[in-house]
Amino acid sequence: MSPAMEQDQIREGWRSLLRREWIPTLAVLLGGVLLQSMNVLMLTTVLPSIVGELGGVTMLSWPTTAYLASSIVAASCAGVLATALGARAVYCAGVTIFGLGSLLCSLAPAMGWIVAGRLIQGFGGGLEAAVAYVLVRGTFPEMVWSRTIALMSTSWSMSVLIGPLVGGMFAHFGNWRSAFVATAATAMVLAVSAFFILPPVAAERRTASARVPAGRVALVCLAIAATSAASVVASPAAKLAVIAAAIVAFALMLRLDRSSSTRLLPSDAFSWRTQTGVGLWLALLLCITFSPLQIYVPMFLQQLHGFDPLSAGFAVASASLAWSAASLATAGVSAPWRDRLMLTGSAIMGVSLLGLGLLVPQAAASALLLVPPIALLGAGIGQCWPFVAHRIMDGAKAGDEVVAASSVPTVQQMGFAFGAAIAGLVANACGLSAAVADATMARAAFFVPASFVIPAILAFAAALRLYGLRKS
Repeated sequence: MSPAMEQDQIREGWRSLLRREWIPTLAVLLGGVLLQSMNVLMLTTVLPSIVGELGGVTMLSWPTTAYLASSIVAASCAGVLATALGARAVYCAGVTIFGLGSLLCSLAPAMGWIVAGRLIQGFGGGLEAAVAYVLVRGTFPEMVWSRTIALMSTSWSMSVLIGPLVGGMFAHFGNWRSAFVATAATAMVLAVSAFFILPPVAAERRTASARVPAGRVALVCLAIAATSAASVVASPAAKLAVIAAAIVAFALMLRLDRSSSTRLLPSDAFSWRTQTGVGLWLALLLCITFSPLQIYVPMFLQQLHGFDPLSAGFAVASASLAWSAASLATAGVSAPWRDRLMLTGSAIMGVSLLGLGLLVPQAAASALLLVPPIALLGAGIGQCWPFVAHRIMDGAKAGDEVVAASSVPTVQQMGFAFGAAIAGLVANACGLSAAVADATMARAAFFVPASFVIPAILAFAAALRLYGLRKS
C-alpha cells in the first residue's frame, strides 16, 4: 500500500467498509464469528456444571482440545475445498456440521459424548472460520483487511454478553443441555442466510484436481492427539514419548507439505526468514499464550473464590471484550505503531498471566483484583492480532495467496489446541483430580497461568524478528 493510500484510509476511517456490496457478506462473516465465540464462552460457563453432572474432571481440557484439533483438520482442508467447491458451499456445510455437533452435546450421557460432540462442532467451525479469511482476501481490498479482521473480532464483544448469559442462565437452572440446543438453532439460521447471501464461488476458480491431503491431515491429528494424551498418561517416560511423537508428527507434516503441489500451509510456513513464516510463528505463540484462560480459570474462580457460573463466565469473557476493544482501537493506526503494538502485545500477555498466577490461588483476592489481569490478557492479543494476520496474508508468495489466508485460523486453532493440551498436562502434573477447592487446585491455579509466560516470551522474540524483517 502506498503512503498516500494509507493516509486516505486513516482519514476515511471505518466508513471505508460501509459499501452496499460488502455489507451482506460482512454480516454473514460477523455472524459466523459470533456463533463460534458465543459457543466458546457458553462452554466456559457450563463446563463446571457438565463435570458436576457427568464427572470426568481429568478430561476437563478434552472438550476444548477435541474441538480445536478437529478445527485444525477442517481449516487445513478449507483452502482446497473452497477452491474445488466454492466458498459458499463450504461455509454453509461448516455451519450445518457445527449445529449437528451441538445437538449431540445436548444428548450426552457421559463426558465422552461431550468430547465427541465437540469434535464434530470443531470440524464445522474450522471450515467456517478458514473460509471466512478466504472471503476477506477475495472480497475486500488490502487497504481494509486490518479493519475487516478487527470488525470480525467485534463479534466477540457481543458474545461476551450472549455466551455467558445463555450458558449461565441454563446452568443456573440446572439445564445446561438446552444451551447446546440454542446453539444448534442459531447455526441453522446462519447456514440458510449464508446460502442466499454469499456468491456461489467466492474463492479461486473450480478445479477437478484439488484433493484433500489425507496423510498430512492425519499427521496434524496425531500431533494434537499425542499432546492431549500427555495430560493423562501417568509415567514420566510415557509423557516424554508422546510429546516427542507430537513434535515429530508436526515437523514431518511441515516437511511433506512444503514439497507438495497441494499445500495445507504456505510454502514458507514457520520459516524464520520470511514475513509469512515468522507471522505464523507469532500467531501460534500468541494463541498458545491465551489458551489456558478459557478452560481452567472459570473453575478456579468458582471453587476458590465462590463465583457462581454466570459471574465466572462474565469474568473470563472480559478477556474477549478487551480483545475486541483493543483490535477496534488500534486497527487504523499507521505502520510504525503497528510494529510497536505487535512487540508490546506479547509482553502485556506475559505480565497478565503472571498476575493471574499470583492472585488466583489467594482466596482473599477480590473480583476487583482478579478481573483486570484477565482483561489485560485479551487486550494484549487484541492490540496486535489484526496486524499479525495482515502480515501473514500480505507476505504470501505468488500462488500461496489463498492458502496463506486460510492458514491464519488454522494456526490460530492449532495454538489454542496445543495450549489446551499443555494446560491439561500442567494441571494434572499439579495433582488436580477433582473439581473441589483443595491444595492441589490452589497449586494448579498458580502453575497453569504462570507456565504460559514462557510462550509469551517466545512470542515477543517472534515479533522482534518480524519487525527486523520489515526493516530489512
